[in-house]
Amino acid sequence: MPSSTEDSKTSTTASNAFTCIAPDVRLGKNVKFSKFINLYGCEVGDDTKIGAFVEIQKNAKVGKRCKISSHTFICEGVTIEDEVFIGHNVTFVNDMFPRATTNGALQTEADWRVETTLVKRGASIGSGVTILANVVIGEYALIGAGAVVTKDVPAHAVVSGNPGRVMRYFESRGQQ
Repeated sequence: MPSSTEDSKTSTTASNAFTCIAPDVRLGKNVKFSKFINLYGCEVGDDTKIGAFVEIQKNAKVGKRCKISSHTFICEGVTIEDEVFIGHNVTFVNDMFPRATTNGALQTEADWRVETTLVKRGASIGSGVTILANVVIGEYALIGAGAVVTKDVPAHAVVSGNPGRVMRYFESRGQQ
């Protein structure tokens, strides 16, 4: 993918004071942005739409033809494959044991390890969902609004609740 500074003709880079896209962001073609976004050190695939007040951190990857709704936080260690829908106010977590200090001093990156999360192709994540680290959300899974995902979600599963539980599967595994 070209970076936002290498090929501005094929990428839509917002050029207003309310959007922060760092020079190290790799953007695909025809990426659409709302105002008030913050992207740094990440990758975003072709034809993806990113809503207002979204932050995508370094080393996060968003695939092609995704929709990332407003107020969503995608942290380092998250990979989102193609054609994924992320609802409003979705939060990903990349630290299993968060602490502010180590031995009384503020933590630095050297004091913790980035945990990973994978959202597979075609999954849909409802508004207000929290996704803890070290989970895989299967292809075409559907996570209901407000769920807290604490463990892997199988492909084609419908998950809801806190903690998130499989409620059912799509009758036809090909249904999308």
